[in-house]
Amino acid sequence: MNTDTTRWIEPFTTTGKHVSLVPLEAGHEAPLIDAINDGNVWDTWYAAVPTPESMGREIEWRLGLAEEGRMLPFTVLDASSRIVGMTSYMNIDADNRRLEIGHTWYGRSVQRTPLNTEAKLLLLQRAFEQHDCIAVGFRTAFFNQPSRRAIERLGAKFEGIWRNHVILPDGTLRDTVYYSIINSEWPAVRRHLTWLLERPGAD
Repeated sequence: MNTDTTRWIEPFTTTGKHVSLVPLEAGHEAPLIDAINDGNVWDTWYAAVPTPESMGREIEWRLGLAEEGRMLPFTVLDASSRIVGMTSYMNIDADNRRLEIGHTWYGRSVQRTPLNTEAKLLLLQRAFEQHDCIAVGFRTAFFNQPSRRAIERLGAKFEGIWRNHVILPDGTLRDTVYYSIINSEWPAVRRHLTWLLERPGAD
């Protein structure tokens, strides 16, 4: 069994027209705090979005998982190279060539812009075309309707709901909705995402 998942996917930088994804670094903390304060996107009970006060711990946690080969965390930059959010490959499973894209958040000013669509296109393209993934998963909270719509818009298929999946810090039980894209679906999904980005006024 291959337990060294870092040999499967090493840290990388990828850039498109609207977004750049660079490996997360501890030095990104201050601009990430500025980004999280853009619309106070941390102010929600159902999504695991870091607060300004917890950003340092969030970065440390993600980098710790990266050291274990279980996550590949990214800092998200817009077309002007301004730091606007975070995302990651997570639950990396090299033996079964599966991973998830998640722990994603963006400042309010770049939400509902082409940035997220292109970020997902770049990550999915790398996963399927360079690392031969057989499936890429997405998960979100049952009550996170904007996230669910965004995932469905990508072309991911609904798989089910994990009930009482997570105990939130306030003790609330969170149901988690799971979606996936499998390798046979990737060509159509790639064409769909490319089409979305080619449309005038795409978001």
